[in-house]
Amino acid sequence: MSRYFLAVDIGASSGRHILFWLEDGKMRQEEIYRFPNGNVKKNGHLIWDVESLSGHIVEGMKECGRRGITPVSVGVDTWGVDFVLLDKDGKRLGDAVGYRDSRTDRADEYVKRFLSEEELYARTGIQKQKFNTIYQLAALKEQEPELLAKADKMLMMPDYFHWMLCGHAATEYTNATTGQLVSPKTFDWDYELIEKLGYPKKIFQPLVAPGTVLGDLKPEIAKQVGYACKIVAPGTHDTASAVLAVPSQSDAPLYISSGTWSLMGTELHEAICTPQAQKANLTNEGGYDRRFRFLKNIMGLWMIQSVKKEIGQDLSFGEIADGAAKTQITSLVPANDDRFLAPENMTREVQAACREQGEQVPEGIFETASVIYRSLAKCYAETIEEIEAITGKHYDAVHIVGGGSNADYLNRLTAQATGRKVLAGPGEATAIGNAAAQMIAAGELKDRLDARDVIGKSFAIRVYEP
Repeated sequence: MSRYFLAVDIGASSGRHILFWLEDGKMRQEEIYRFPNGNVKKNGHLIWDVESLSGHIVEGMKECGRRGITPVSVGVDTWGVDFVLLDKDGKRLGDAVGYRDSRTDRADEYVKRFLSEEELYARTGIQKQKFNTIYQLAALKEQEPELLAKADKMLMMPDYFHWMLCGHAATEYTNATTGQLVSPKTFDWDYELIEKLGYPKKIFQPLVAPGTVLGDLKPEIAKQVGYACKIVAPGTHDTASAVLAVPSQSDAPLYISSGTWSLMGTELHEAICTPQAQKANLTNEGGYDRRFRFLKNIMGLWMIQSVKKEIGQDLSFGEIADGAAKTQITSLVPANDDRFLAPENMTREVQAACREQGEQVPEGIFETASVIYRSLAKCYAETIEEIEAITGKHYDAVHIVGGGSNADYLNRLTAQATGRKVLAGPGEATAIGNAAAQMIAAGELKDRLDARDVIGKSFAIRVYEP
């Protein structure tokens, strides 16, 4: 009799519920529910529709009940840095503002009053991004201090959903680290830093490791979905779960978790918080087994998603990639520049960047996509060189996991640009890693290496030679 595990994987543009189980030594999966996601404009801010997402989580869980399946556990993963505030009665305060919102545009000025960017990096090992939790709290403190004063708890997005499901308030370690308020030495909140910045200590909940059993499903939700089960915190930061699913037995594989963002890096036993690492804008996010994801955030397929929405709505991503591969344009843009984070129109922004650099300006969806794909591959190549220089290690291959691993044209460009073998897959890496953490917690898999071995045997991996 198979034991089932339900991974709820919520990305910036969509979410899905995927059932996993082991069969004949391999991991099997079945997607049972999918739903849309995205920022909505409210009160002048870009926010996440928490009520809608909560409803979709429960609705997807109901699908298990309709199929007569009772999962052993359920775990939720999402993106990082964003959070929900609760008052002492457990009521949500304000909106869950999204990381692409402009409220943090000058929030770093507040943080700089207390310590320099160099001191902050040396202390946390986390790259500066204007939307990190540390800056979101700074924006709140200056723009809505009354809201922060009323707060009793701060829960990162997946922690909020776990609290909604089982009533246990805790913050999972890997997601917490993305906010730039966790110490890489103590693996806990940096309370000295938090006090220095004037943030209320009481809102920060205890950190728990990925794979922690948080509790049982609330009786009222169990009644709705038709079964009782455990709630387990996987690596709740989507990249942490994706990295757990990298099918490599290497102690430090080189990977790209490719999706809306491209997260490129390796795994370390100790964080590298040097000025050299800071200059390269590399970060030390928390990983499974207290490892560090030493990586760079690269803009990723968000750029392709945006231009598709603007000028390629009638085409599939595959058709766009095929058309891009046939173009002759050679222009490049600095794909990781902040100008591409949330432009009013991505197509025009790419064209403007080319024009400013005196390069051929792309016309139409295929030329624009070609510029983006080729620029991403160049970013990957540059990042490998930075990682090798700082770690002193050489990497012969790069694993690409996540939805972007299906981008054949980008995979070919990446092999060419980096001069490394590319191993692409699995595509649903985040959900797979989410389920793997649940399976380890339940004793179905032994540990991280056992999980990666099983994953490598279970899913197709495509090879691209340089």
